Amino acid sequence: MTEIPEHLLKRSKAAKAKADGAEGEPASSVPATTTAAATPVAKPAAVPAKAKAVIAAKPVKQDPPYVVAAKTRKKMPFWAVGALSMLPLWGFLYVRGMQPDIKKDTSPMGVGNGLYSSAACAGCHAADGSGGTGRALYNGEVLLTFPKIEDQLNFVYTGSSAYSLAGLTTYGDPNRAGGAHASSGYNGAAMPAQSQLTGGSLTDAQILAVVCDERYNLGGAMAKVTAGDATWTKEYNAWCAPTAQNYLDLETGTKTFATLTGVGTKPRATATG
Repeated sequence: MTEIPEHLLKRSKAAKAKADGAEGEPASSVPATTTAAATPVAKPAAVPAKAKAVIAAKPVKQDPPYVVAAKTRKKMPFWAVGALSMLPLWGFLYVRGMQPDIKKDTSPMGVGNGLYSSAACAGCHAADGSGGTGRALYNGEVLLTFPKIEDQLNFVYTGSSAYSLAGLTTYGDPNRAGGAHASSGYNGAAMPAQSQLTGGSLTDAQILAVVCDERYNLGGAMAKVTAGDATWTKEYNAWCAPTAQNYLDLETGTKTFATLTGVGTKPRATATG
């Protein structure tokens, strides 16, 4: 049996003891220098300058869809602002243009119908002619009092006070059914003169227009004309028709009540024949 040299046994024991001590010692107790030396640290790779600029730049915030739509939408031209501001006027003109033209009635009865209210006739005789402070005109009442239009024109021109001053106690038809009307007044009120020449506000043509409205509209004489009554048709055509020559002469000033046959400007005691 061969003997192992003494120095080799000592070396073997020392190596074994060293190995046993390394296995029992914790990893944290290994000196940092040993670890650092055992595991070399790799240096980071160099970053290109262009990449550095991209990394340093902040991310761009995207606009919402409605903002993008507003930015890309076509803008209104400046001239359109003025055009749009005119829309209300255009609308008014359009509506006005669609309305039918209302022709003014210039016939004696058309003019008289407007004057009946504005000249205060309706204030005394009522809008429908039923009467009040003044005498009733409707349902033929005015026709009974004045069978002839000339007598009514004369009375409206002068007024009832002129009759009283002249000593006349009645006016119109003295044989009126129900008795003649007294010139002293009705319900304590006198009939005021309507002519501009006697303190009123109407021209001769306007007085004729009002009387035509009272006789043929309120009084009911138009029904007689429509029925073909020759007497009333003759009077209507002469005084109250749209082409009545007497009305045209008064309107143009060619004639006046003073020059028209049968009217006159002074009160008279009896009706015209």
